Amino acid sequence: MHVLLQSGLICGMCYLRAGMCDLFHGEWVHDSSGPAYTNATCRFIETPQNCMSNGRPDDGYLYWKWKPYGCEVPPFESKTFLEDMRGKHWALVGDSILRNHVQSLLCLLSKVEDPTEVYHDKTYQSRRWHFPSYNFTLSLVWAPFLVKADVFEDENGFSSAEPRLTFDVLDANWISQWTTFDYVIISTGQWFFKKAVYLEKGAVIGCHFCQDKSLREVSIDYSFRRALREAFRFITTSAHRPVVFYRTWSPSHFEGGEWFSGGRCDRKAPFKPREAGDRALDNLMWRVERAEFAKAAADDGGERRRLRLLDTYEMSLQRPDAHAGPYRAYQPFAKGADAGKVQNDCLHWCLPGPIEAWNDIIMQMLGED
Repeated sequence: MHVLLQSGLICGMCYLRAGMCDLFHGEWVHDSSGPAYTNATCRFIETPQNCMSNGRPDDGYLYWKWKPYGCEVPPFESKTFLEDMRGKHWALVGDSILRNHVQSLLCLLSKVEDPTEVYHDKTYQSRRWHFPSYNFTLSLVWAPFLVKADVFEDENGFSSAEPRLTFDVLDANWISQWTTFDYVIISTGQWFFKKAVYLEKGAVIGCHFCQDKSLREVSIDYSFRRALREAFRFITTSAHRPVVFYRTWSPSHFEGGEWFSGGRCDRKAPFKPREAGDRALDNLMWRVERAEFAKAAADDGGERRRLRLLDTYEMSLQRPDAHAGPYRAYQPFAKGADAGKVQNDCLHWCLPGPIEAWNDIIMQMLGED
């Protein structure tokens, strides 16, 4: 179930047919025109994604564009988007990859008008901006599991206790605002790799890698599937019917270790198709979410389907070169720092970077409206 392009028209929920172009199946090709914005022209790039300002010495990762097989994806048109979205409210709901994404979208839209921040919570994890000339609202809503989660973690990811997830209760942070949204981009993922205790109907049903060995071990694909199913059930049965884009798995590219065990990501060019190697766990999670999406889409009745798949997995998998890596912090190798002790972020993306291609595709998907 991919977005297919033919003769400039968009078909949002179709199967591949002869002569049509799957926007999510292709490769990255060199593009000498460079990025749509820079760290000098956009004030919304937060430090952990501001790779150039943090001292990244190479800029080759900026000169690539996504090329589906058989068609071109035009660049995001900021003014057209804002004109078309007058009076609308967009929300990006999920984890820190959604925060990464909203920065990219703000950088593109602020080329037309600089927005005003009208809300943030105490931690700045949920925020809202307003573009007054267009009465357009853009919200970032923190809900890393989509379901209710009690998390005991600091800003660096260190936990004082295992998160407790309640599968049959959705995170109030997003469903409490649901009726105000006209368009939603929703996703979840990497947080399900964490140790956690799982509850349903008020009772503990198991855990993942938890300290209490008396509890049943629950696989991460089960917990991921269960959370998605609950979220999709709400979306497809709600009386309020915003357009919902579900964005698929955003893979990490750690090599030689993981986040806290010396993993690095220092490649300088995209992978070619099928060059990424064995990605068994990533592929498993991708299959889970596509299966749950397909079930939800089948239930998404009505004359116009509102649930759409933003399947960015393949295009993201091909970009090991575009993560923040050691440049998540300013000048990480200053004063003779030991490269082996500098923490790398091989999950989040440099800005500008590949996320702009996600926005280009969203613009195409909106064409059917």
